[in-house]
Amino acid sequence: MALVFLRLGTIAFGGPVAHIAMMREELVRRRGWVTDERFVVLMSATNLIPGPNSTELAIHLGWDRARWRGLVAAGVCFILPAAVIVTFLAWLYVEHGDTPGAEWVLRGVVPAVLAIVAWALVGLLPVAVKSRWLGLLAAAALAAYLVGVNELVVLLAAGAIAAGARLLATRRPGHGMLLAPLTVLFPDPTAGQLTQLFLTFLKIGSVLYGSGYVLLAFLEGDLVDRLGWVTQQQLLDAISIGQVTPGPVFTTATFLGYVVAGLPGALVATVGIFLPSFLFVGLLTRITDRLRSSPWTSAILDGVNAASLALMAGVSWQLGRAVIVDGWAVAIFAVALVLLWRTRLNSAWYVAGGALVGIGLGLSGLN
Repeated sequence: MALVFLRLGTIAFGGPVAHIAMMREELVRRRGWVTDERFVVLMSATNLIPGPNSTELAIHLGWDRARWRGLVAAGVCFILPAAVIVTFLAWLYVEHGDTPGAEWVLRGVVPAVLAIVAWALVGLLPVAVKSRWLGLLAAAALAAYLVGVNELVVLLAAGAIAAGARLLATRRPGHGMLLAPLTVLFPDPTAGQLTQLFLTFLKIGSVLYGSGYVLLAFLEGDLVDRLGWVTQQQLLDAISIGQVTPGPVFTTATFLGYVVAGLPGALVATVGIFLPSFLFVGLLTRITDRLRSSPWTSAILDGVNAASLALMAGVSWQLGRAVIVDGWAVAIFAVALVLLWRTRLNSAWYVAGGALVGIGLGLSGLN
């Protein structure tokens, strides 16, 4: 299990939606370690707590497989590759004042990752949308997301609507109500400076909901405006590194920690921003099964499941419009989708194949 998540952390480009799709491909479709039904429940539950959702899903899947040892191993192994890669890039950035470009690689990788996401959506649809009215709820959630409604609002509204529908159903005659509970600012950081850095990222990891744009707002408020540790440009460079490297986008914290306080800063920032996820999932494991055992909370989860799938579709649609813009991207997407349909190849092959095509296009100068 540790090796599976170590590999996923190394190849998981494309953000949380892509990470979730790759986990489903590896653990549900290829290995059969968990059912689609269980996968959807865990995915929806992690959407209700703060922090990086795909990382928290990895942690929860680790718990399902091997309890507390699995919880720690899955989370650490998923985070570690990205943290190491980002630390190396941060060192290059501090030494040379720029970040290496990855446009050629991403040009081939992202269409392949989108195919993995699309295939995951096909597989999860009958699990999460089990009735016509849940289909309508998912469509409404997708529409709300596409017009700009916050993701957390969409999830909470879907859960509330599903609970309301359950309440109305249980109040029919003959039924009772069912209620159930660039410059390194600290080249020689002191212990006090590292403690403040740790506590700043611990706070962000404890309260942050939403996308990378929300993370940007939190980081700007704390690191640029309040503490003055990094410049606006350094923050934007850090966000871009988090987006183009594999694994959790929250490894942006690793980059910023290095810029602020070198290697010790990278370490404490990484631990600080991810530690709450382990604690929240540890608490969540105590109640996830109980949520399904109650008709009331089960109805809420049904609504959240449908909305979660709609959010995955919405993010994929927006990313696809930005990425599938030429014949090469269409070809990579189509070939990957056919292979997903007809084979059970490891997802690493799709990422590696897309990367090679992208590099080839860049070197040949083809558009």
